Amino acid sequence: MKIALTGSIAYDYLMSFPGHFQEHILPDKLKSISLSFLVDKMVKRRGGIGPNIGYTMALLGGDPVLFSTVGQDFEVYRAWLEGKGVDTRGVQVIEDDFTASFFATTDRDNCQIASFYPGAMSHAAQVKLADWKGDPLDMVVISPTDPTAMNNYIQEADRLNLPYVYDPSQQTVRLSGDELRRGVEGAYALFVNYYEFCLIEKHTGLSLADIQDRVEILVITKGDEGSLIYAADQEIEVPVVPPQTIIDPTGVGDAFRGGFLTGISYQLDLECCAQIGALAASYCLETDGPQSHYYTPGEFVARFRQHFDDQGKLDFLLE
Repeated sequence: MKIALTGSIAYDYLMSFPGHFQEHILPDKLKSISLSFLVDKMVKRRGGIGPNIGYTMALLGGDPVLFSTVGQDFEVYRAWLEGKGVDTRGVQVIEDDFTASFFATTDRDNCQIASFYPGAMSHAAQVKLADWKGDPLDMVVISPTDPTAMNNYIQEADRLNLPYVYDPSQQTVRLSGDELRRGVEGAYALFVNYYEFCLIEKHTGLSLADIQDRVEILVITKGDEGSLIYAADQEIEVPVVPPQTIIDPTGVGDAFRGGFLTGISYQLDLECCAQIGALAASYCLETDGPQSHYYTPGEFVARFRQHFDDQGKLDFLLE
């Protein structure tokens, strides 16, 4: 299954603060908050939601293709992605700008404060699914990028009769209630974390039952509490896979999505899809960047079977 990934492409600047943000936030001074954190570590990593999802899919033998805009500084990143099996033919270069950049500071509780410079991503609306010249697309994932582009992809997917996964995540606070509602109402699946789900309920007026009536699959991730999957008359709860160590949470949700979508592409049942996502997320959490982890399919399956019983469903990954 060829899956189009429309999320941002970015470089991540990841910093570590050796304290706790909450100790420096004064509730009665929020209107005049002014904080600066001296970090003790910084790394630059390849990132962006589209490539993060695609990287996990490629590790598991999936077929992701990126649709986005990047800057003049992308070619080394492109070569690296192509070498890992991520198709970048849907990516356009904006020669007079730089690739988007994500700046995140993480404290000792794994809380994050982040900023995002869109750069070339501001031109994402000029990338059209209809211009794709490769093998037919089977599904589109509409993840955070330029809001206009996200809304355009909803309309394009409808015109092209392509099922889409709606994943507004970080852009939930930027999109209007009407925009979010349109995204949900036409979606094959909705992926959100629990806080984002509550925001969608608030801004769209849609209840859990309303959303279940509109999408075939609803996936709500809940951090270390695992994930909830609603589909038809099913309510599936899947726990996290305990990480061997916790290094950095950046990209963990993207890794989960990449694992889940790979399971969908292999037509596995939803519980197994979420379990694959849970393990993919754990691998990501154990490194200091969203694409720094690595595993072979054999290593993945062996670790998977330490936590879940797939009843042989993943044997094909070992062939």
